[in-house]
Amino acid sequence: MRETLAKLLAAATLVLVLGLVLLFGWRQQQRIEQASMTVDPASWAALYPQHYASFMRTADNYGRTDHGGSEPYDKLAAKPFRLRAFAGNAFALDYKAARGHYYAQSDQRDSRRTRERNPPAGCINCHAAEAPALIATLGWEQLHAMDYNALRGDLHFGSACSDCHAPDTMALQVTRPALLTALQSQGVDTTALTRDELRTYVCAQCHVEYYFTSAGQQLVLPWALGRGLEQVEAYYDNIGFSDWTHAETGAAMIKMQHPETELYGAGVHAQLGVTCADCHMPAVTEQRLRISDHWIRSPLVQIEAACGSCHERGTPDSLRARSVALQDQTVALLAVAEAALTDLMDAIVAAQQSGVSDEALREARYAQRRAQLRWDFIDAENSTGFHAAAEARRLLEAAAALAREGTAALQ
Repeated sequence: MRETLAKLLAAATLVLVLGLVLLFGWRQQQRIEQASMTVDPASWAALYPQHYASFMRTADNYGRTDHGGSEPYDKLAAKPFRLRAFAGNAFALDYKAARGHYYAQSDQRDSRRTRERNPPAGCINCHAAEAPALIATLGWEQLHAMDYNALRGDLHFGSACSDCHAPDTMALQVTRPALLTALQSQGVDTTALTRDELRTYVCAQCHVEYYFTSAGQQLVLPWALGRGLEQVEAYYDNIGFSDWTHAETGAAMIKMQHPETELYGAGVHAQLGVTCADCHMPAVTEQRLRISDHWIRSPLVQIEAACGSCHERGTPDSLRARSVALQDQTVALLAVAEAALTDLMDAIVAAQQSGVSDEALREARYAQRRAQLRWDFIDAENSTGFHAAAEARRLLEAAAALAREGTAALQ
């Protein structure tokens, strides 16, 4: 009797366990389907609570606002030279440092650059989680033919889980067509990207230089000739591209955006195979689970987790001091380039006022374009030169030299 009862109890327990497993699987499938139907990160919370909690900290302030905190950081007020460098460009209206990823859409929506100007709709590629769905619905060409304000009411979320992950498997994925096209132009097989490659490329969907074509306002990464500054410059020169005409000097200028991927590619970490996620999303423990930190921020605010796994011999203080020293060097070289560019702009303005012809000014204006392109490549890049300190030094020294040559040409 007891043996029969035990068997019945065991069978009932097995049925209960199987039922619970099936119920859990059904609930998980329902959650996956729900996550697939919306880009709201909150819909992923039930599936990946630790990752969601970590990501939501990108709305928090943890100190230096130029490291991705929640407090606005006015780059124009911090460096008035930028006002003159971007004279005539929308960046002279409003230029804030990037905050945490949580704010990617709201910061764009509230910027004077979108409220007082009407930029191309292609801007949403990096600033709205709705971008892939809108591209699928409207088509790439039709969406990019529109202006930003035509889509303003359709945009509600900044960076989101679905930008980088498939909801059913959590696998990394590239969701922005412009990056895929740029990689393919360099001969990269985008159907066979490794996980380590994706740990950089999901970031490169947005942290790159780009431009909008004059025909159709289509978003393009200027990588066809290569990702280095000189290759990007040659690409722009070959197609005769400029973002705007400088209001003071009349030079045809290019505004660099946020070329983190390009500068990182010239640095030692990229050469050693270190990915963006290795440093900006190191392994951390959340609610007793080991995950990649989705509180995406500067390694300087979490040196032990971000740097310690590789730099075992360095203390946090020594690693921080070395990093800050490299950034201080970049800041000093930026100032030298800015002084040389100021002299060049002063000289061009004086020459214009004295009646010098456009033909005679052509060489000096081109020098301004080339010098500022190099300065802006480093100034707009968010690591203050750390991603490739030697390359940053080379480009800033070249910027100062080109500006001085332009001034000498007028004299």
